[in-house]
Amino acid sequence: MSDVVNIGGTPAPAAPGEPARRPAWLRVKVQDSQSYKEVGQLINGLRLNTVCTEARCPNIWECWGQHRTATFMILGDVCTRSCRYCSVTKGRPPGPPDAEEPGHVAEAVVHLKLKHAVITSVDRDDLPDQGSGHFAATIAAIRAAKADCRIELLTPDFRGDLEPIRRVYDARPDVFGHNTETVPRLYRRMRPRGSYTRALELIAQLDRWRRAEGVSMVTKSGLMVGLGEDIPEVLAVMDDLRAHGCDVLTLGQYLNPTRRHLAVQRFYTPEEFELMRVEGLRRGFLHVVSGPLVRSSYHAHEHVPAGR
Repeated sequence: MSDVVNIGGTPAPAAPGEPARRPAWLRVKVQDSQSYKEVGQLINGLRLNTVCTEARCPNIWECWGQHRTATFMILGDVCTRSCRYCSVTKGRPPGPPDAEEPGHVAEAVVHLKLKHAVITSVDRDDLPDQGSGHFAATIAAIRAAKADCRIELLTPDFRGDLEPIRRVYDARPDVFGHNTETVPRLYRRMRPRGSYTRALELIAQLDRWRRAEGVSMVTKSGLMVGLGEDIPEVLAVMDDLRAHGCDVLTLGQYLNPTRRHLAVQRFYTPEEFELMRVEGLRRGFLHVVSGPLVRSSYHAHEHVPAGR
């Protein structure tokens, strides 16, 4: 099957009360290929969750169908937080993490022959270690099963607790990412249980540890635009991230996953994304990926600078 669809929910208004057409650059081809089906069957067979499906990622057809890769979401599929832009189920998780999940993730990595695996998770504020032990176990399982696979993490903020952050760091991922997601002015509305300061401090702590210990781990963060911020605010976040030791940055268009979620406030043009990419590089990021359909893990293997 091949078709062209618009991604996201309701369109952003062009003027008060006047809907706008979704721009052409936010259209993707749906390609229900054999590879796409095989990846889906593997994920389902191992009882794994992926951010590809849970977050309704627009790039799933390409990643599963063309590249045979997926971003694994561990620690279940229920999040203890309630960010307004996210489609993952919110509430109290039904039980402890699946003890077999790290091994299943490693099995999928081997089966897909991945050279670069991306692991993310829901927030698990209900757990004593906030899920950090499960992250460490997943890294260990992948290392044991496929030692040549580079491992990238996109983690929660662990409520700023240094002990769980250190536990994950000590497992030595190759890339340790935590997204700021939006600008500080919008945090209370978009991420009511998050903290912009805490997000920056997590990146800074990783930078301090790696410098003190001579570790070559890459730090990474990402933002969505179209939530109501403006470009000067985005540039200010770039400055903050660089000041706190962030190496790699991703920038993508927010697209409301359903009509129940916050509507897009503005569509950024490809030219504006290019402007922000150039500004990021000018500020010293080692790599900046900026575009309408960019997501944290989209082509993640290309985000790590050569030699890192």
